[in-house]
Amino acid sequence: MKELKSILVTGGTGSFGKQFIRRILNDYPSMERIVIFSRDELKQFEMANMPEFKKHESKLRFFIGNVRDGERLKRACEGVDAIIHAAALKQVPAAEYNPMECIKTNVFGAENVVNAALDCGVKKVVALSTDKAAAPINLYGATKLCSDKLIVAANNMKGSREVDFSVVRYGNVMGSRGSVIPFFMKRASQGNLPITDTDMTRFNITLDQGVDMVLYALENAWGGEIFVPKIPSYKILDVANAIAPNAEKPVIGIRPGEKLHEEMITETDSFSTLDCGKYYVILPSVLTWSVDDYLKHFDAKYVDKGFKYNSGTNTDWVTIEELRELIKTHVDPSFKVIE
Repeated sequence: MKELKSILVTGGTGSFGKQFIRRILNDYPSMERIVIFSRDELKQFEMANMPEFKKHESKLRFFIGNVRDGERLKRACEGVDAIIHAAALKQVPAAEYNPMECIKTNVFGAENVVNAALDCGVKKVVALSTDKAAAPINLYGATKLCSDKLIVAANNMKGSREVDFSVVRYGNVMGSRGSVIPFFMKRASQGNLPITDTDMTRFNITLDQGVDMVLYALENAWGGEIFVPKIPSYKILDVANAIAPNAEKPVIGIRPGEKLHEEMITETDSFSTLDCGKYYVILPSVLTWSVDDYLKHFDAKYVDKGFKYNSGTNTDWVTIEELRELIKTHVDPSFKVIE
């Protein structure tokens, strides 16, 4: 990180973008310039005027733009050392109804990020992925799988350029907009929490853990890796019971394009997956460096043949009491159980 003096974050006004920029400002004072690249001028205005960002205004640059616009993205990347690619269309139902809009942003947008990095002398690119890119069953997941492939394959076309591209893959962030915990908290006062399936599970990751992963990739990626965190799972029914144990919990069925369990590493991926201690790493299909050197450097080892990383078969689980503490810490400090 010390050699990086400027960084650009696509989707920089989102939940991840703001938290990532907070960490950079607080932990890396040598960072000279941070470019916030996003579509919404109101969100940029509001972010620029938040006291925690206002006091660093000499370092911040706000660029209105869309990752679909390759020329605008290149202009924003001039003089940038690293790109964090967090911009995406993420709503599964909206993607199914508007498929080409999702493809234009998530696939063509990733291609534009790659081209901007190659043309502007960027040194590091880290793209955010999702569990839905592993064996995708909906269009959003399919576009993110394509995005991952584009980012990873960019390492094969960089030539003599000193740039590394890598991907960070994780599931829904705890308390993020549209996720189950805020939804249940809003519905709790009605005494009715609809459950899609009593067996449904999800991985649990906090926003700070997501930021930690991206920072790790920035500092340690050799190029082409997909980094996957080792994190606990929770049962959707346990989330409901943590928030409102006495509420009615009617089962409404799984929605189209939704999985019963989250999956981040498939059984097929096991042949190219390393256990690196804190994280798993899925290796690129075309290597530009020595795996033996990588294994030694990170004290890593291959996972067992047939290994898969699934929220339903995970060995680490969050209890109801732990969920309540996590909600207080990461979602709403004033949270109280609805009896």
